[in-house]
Amino acid sequence: MITKARLKQLAAEHGTPLFVVDHDQLRENFATFRKYLPRVQPYYAVKANSDPAIVRTLYQEGASFDVASMPEFLNVYQNIAHLPQKERQAFIWDKIIYANPIKAIETLQELDKYKPLVTYDNIAELDKIQKYAPNAGVVLRLKVPNTGAMVELSSKFGASPGEAVDLILAAHERGLVCEGLSFHVGSQTTNVENYVQAISLAASVFEEAKERGYTKMNLLDIGGGFPAPYDETVKPFQELAAILNRELDRLFPKDVQIVAEPGRFMVATAATAVSKIIGKAIRDGKLCYYIDDGVYHTFSGVIFDHCHYHFSAFKDGPKAVASVFGPTCDALDVVSMTESLPTNLDIGDLLYSEKIGSYSAASSTWFNGFPPAKVIHIYQKDPLPTKGAKKASKKPAKALTPAAKTKVLTPKAKVAAKPAKAAKKAVAKKPAKKAAAKKRG
Repeated sequence: MITKARLKQLAAEHGTPLFVVDHDQLRENFATFRKYLPRVQPYYAVKANSDPAIVRTLYQEGASFDVASMPEFLNVYQNIAHLPQKERQAFIWDKIIYANPIKAIETLQELDKYKPLVTYDNIAELDKIQKYAPNAGVVLRLKVPNTGAMVELSSKFGASPGEAVDLILAAHERGLVCEGLSFHVGSQTTNVENYVQAISLAASVFEEAKERGYTKMNLLDIGGGFPAPYDETVKPFQELAAILNRELDRLFPKDVQIVAEPGRFMVATAATAVSKIIGKAIRDGKLCYYIDDGVYHTFSGVIFDHCHYHFSAFKDGPKAVASVFGPTCDALDVVSMTESLPTNLDIGDLLYSEKIGSYSAASSTWFNGFPPAKVIHIYQKDPLPTKGAKKASKKPAKALTPAAKTKVLTPKAKVAAKPAKAAKKAVAKKPAKKAAAKKRG
């Protein structure tokens, strides 16, 4: 865990704003997921934070990946580009799912040579896949309840359960293999009933498909939505996991592979933002602090992710409710109107915001000429890909590199190996969907 002293040291060395990624915490989050959901293989949702260094650490721990664009696919691919062709293809079959139900024709054409697993939720998409990516395997995405989720997704994606089997059979008629079902209960879901209902709906679709003669499905993707522990209202992960384990074991036999797409859960708690106060004022009797980061940058999740980030100060003092504004000349650049902060902070003092690793730097911009925060990686192992991977990834890496400079720091202290060891053990068993995927080859 990164300390306040270390954050201050990094800010003194590199300036602000900073976005500090703790790779020890990444490894711990991955190990926690595997510990409490041993049957579920985590496919990290790259969109939560696509920094190649984060992807690499999770790759080293044995993660699989959920990608939703060609640059995200290539971000993962650069880690396997050096492998022999057979091993590389096995990784793509077993450990990558292209989980965007709607794909451009150009994307499908580019994906086809990789023989990937892709999602769909309508006939028009099936027709595109048949024509432009006939070597792909397909997974049908179901529409499921998103009640109480911080970010609702069911209005944009998902086939209704009533049309699901017709769409599965339609894939078969087009010469495609529908390998299973996927769903998403909404991002940052604290309502466990969403999962219970979704798993039950999926089981019903599996049963109906079997009754209508389709027996090739062996995969259930339970999506993302696993909540990050932003505050005390979020119940411990093990409580949610216990319910999921019970329902999955009750409704799905062991020969059905279960996967998930955790993004926020993996990366939210693994990053801390450090910002500097650049202005201070009293407006309408209320204390206001202006900082060198904002909603067009690291705190973009305020707008795009409906997230409320909190601040802490390095300096102690009597507190009052204060507003925190970003540096741009836009009135929208309001990070918070209700922060409890010391009243004695001065221009040049630092603030930090924890649990900000997901949907933050991922959507940072250069608006108003202000650059994104500088990214610092700590406790990272083997930050450089192998020679072959680096060469193969030259083009995509350029597109994925954040505009702000990223720096990797290797600490003198020994990196804790316990989480990594647990994760390695948990993923030792090979996923089951390779056999079905081979039919696509």
